Amino acid sequence: MKSHAGLGFFLALLVAACGGYQEFGDAANRPVGAQTLAARSRTQDAARLALSAGAPDAEPFAGDGKTILFGDLHVHTTFSMDAFALALPAMQGDGVHPPSDACDFARYCSDLDFFSINDHAESLTKPLWDETVRSIRQCNAIAQDPANPDLVAFLGWEWSQIGLTPATHYGHRNVVLRDLDDAHIPTRPINARNVVTAASMATKTPLREQLRLLVADLESIPYLVDIAYLQAQVSEAPICAEGVPVRDLPADCMETATTPKVLFEKLDDWGFESIVIPHGLTWGIHTPYGPAWDKQLTSAMHDPDRQILLEIFSGHGNAEEYRDWTGVNYPPDGTPECPPSTPGYTPCCRRAGEIIRSRCDDPASADCDARVAEAIRIYLDAGVYGAATVPGATAKDWGDCGQCRDCFAPPFLHVPDNSAQRLLALGAFAPGADAQRFRFGFIGSSDNHSARPGTGYKETDRLSMSDSRGPRTDLIRDRAFPSIAPEARSYSLEDMKKKNPGISTLPSWDLERQASFFMTGGLVAVHSEGRDRESIWNALRRREVYGTSGDRILLWFDLVNGESAAPMGSEVQLAATPRFRVRAAGAFEQKPGCPEDSLRGIGAERLDELCRGECYNPGDRRRAITRIEVVRIRPQMSAGEPVTELIEDPWKTLRCPGEIDGCAVEFDDPEFVAASRETAYYVRAIQEPTPAVNAGGMRCTFNEAGECVSVDPCYGDSRTDANDDCLTSIEERAWSSPIWVSPAP
Repeated sequence: MKSHAGLGFFLALLVAACGGYQEFGDAANRPVGAQTLAARSRTQDAARLALSAGAPDAEPFAGDGKTILFGDLHVHTTFSMDAFALALPAMQGDGVHPPSDACDFARYCSDLDFFSINDHAESLTKPLWDETVRSIRQCNAIAQDPANPDLVAFLGWEWSQIGLTPATHYGHRNVVLRDLDDAHIPTRPINARNVVTAASMATKTPLREQLRLLVADLESIPYLVDIAYLQAQVSEAPICAEGVPVRDLPADCMETATTPKVLFEKLDDWGFESIVIPHGLTWGIHTPYGPAWDKQLTSAMHDPDRQILLEIFSGHGNAEEYRDWTGVNYPPDGTPECPPSTPGYTPCCRRAGEIIRSRCDDPASADCDARVAEAIRIYLDAGVYGAATVPGATAKDWGDCGQCRDCFAPPFLHVPDNSAQRLLALGAFAPGADAQRFRFGFIGSSDNHSARPGTGYKETDRLSMSDSRGPRTDLIRDRAFPSIAPEARSYSLEDMKKKNPGISTLPSWDLERQASFFMTGGLVAVHSEGRDRESIWNALRRREVYGTSGDRILLWFDLVNGESAAPMGSEVQLAATPRFRVRAAGAFEQKPGCPEDSLRGIGAERLDELCRGECYNPGDRRRAITRIEVVRIRPQMSAGEPVTELIEDPWKTLRCPGEIDGCAVEFDDPEFVAASRETAYYVRAIQEPTPAVNAGGMRCTFNEAGECVSVDPCYGDSRTDANDDCLTSIEERAWSSPIWVSPAP
């Protein structure tokens, strides 16, 4: 303890003498050339015309006259505390990346049309928020012509709420603002500083971690000093008073909303145009099992005017798919129960008991049975911290428990009760009122934590282009995450901390296994009437958007009954059989290196530093679209109607003809009129298999019974070679926004 006290005093002196905010920097002052922008339009127009060639001349296309623009609406810089920690050299990071880096990366590396900054509001002090505003304004100024910019940068933040039970959990949301002038920007962002996020901002626990790293990695000392400084600034910042109009609050206080209701009320109080985008709905790393979203389908917890988009894919995985299993059962009395394992799924509470049984001297004894039951109960009591209750359990001990084995690119510990499909199937019913439903357009984004928007353009450089990072040496890992001896029993979180007073809290988030699920991230695509900010914003508002898993797949999805076409995101009333048309073209194969426009923009040295020498650099061949999958969802018409029967995935699978460069298919629903109920339809355009970073998850070896008997984790730390991108072949895809069709009166 004396040595820790001495190190603590030394670190305090360093922070006082040397600590400060990270360097901010400026974006490079050169827009993308007009020829590059024109080439994008030409290739897209050629694909659209080729796919429209076989359609009847009299039938319109909703996408005609619009262009598809690609962006990323979920980008963190090292102004976010977790991103700052990942930037440490000790964690295989490459240093700080402020918002100016995000501007350069989007413009010269990933060649995006638009992006937004969404740092965690919980760590955005007033100076950092002001710098974010300045940097985003500068990024837009470089684009020069506001009517035809090369890049549009939006301002925003992330509201990062976490609850330990379904009743207290609301989840994460990105807030994106339309405007950039002082009259339409809040003085400060709004955070969700609850019991979990407040604890993560406190200085006490991170200080212990920093003290261990201080003597294990000298290169990280300057960063640790600045992290300690930021933690002190956050901890010392005053919390804004409740019940006071937002404009009457001090400029430098930290504004808090503990529920979506309060968040929406504060946004209403500001009165500025904004969109709120939920994400991470099924990430078990911080989402408790159970239907946490059911309670939010009310006028108080859901704002149907602002909360119109849903991020279904990111570098953290796919939140689309519903399954009828769960990691925890909640009977009427609310006491959590551990469900049994099934051939396709093993709950982690069940696996906790299996680990303890494997350590018993006599696995068949009554004493061992009691220890297994105790392990399951303790795991359930710990909620999202369950992995910390089994002493010494490793990633290989846990196997693939909690994982969706048949989902596309699932997130870590998939929570299907909160999936996009289930949310579309829900209804809230009150006497004398119309049913309330979620009306979400679907998008993808990256959730990147190194100011690198749109990292999915190439599947390379796992440590830079994904968040799969960890201690770079065994010594650093041992200091940051001290090992615990295995025991034949579990301990509650409180008892575990008493037994191991020096242990970090971070292993409770199961970072060791989580690293195997970080991918390069997705994209949002908009059907826009122009390249300008207002046109992009209007497309987002119309929900004329779709998401991709990272590749720039072109997708059009229209309802084509009648004289006009209704695009994805539309709500339509119809008295006849609905008929739909889908057109899709695969993403361009990539050439190595960076194009000349990028080299002229920031030079080879900066490209190597920021883009790792690899940029979006399309060739001439498009990858094949092999099929179109149609999902049909019929939302509940009464409370308690089982959603499993309402979600049809896939409802239809349409094979793509091979004679054209892309896919053009049509389908209808002859059952719609007789069913006489609202129906949501959306499509997936499936691309030919290609390798992707970390797409294999735990990389299981299965026996003949379909059981995962061994795993090969892709560690974010020194146990996996830094040059190993852990590639697994997958079918990249694009998800359209739904089209909702209701029976005409």
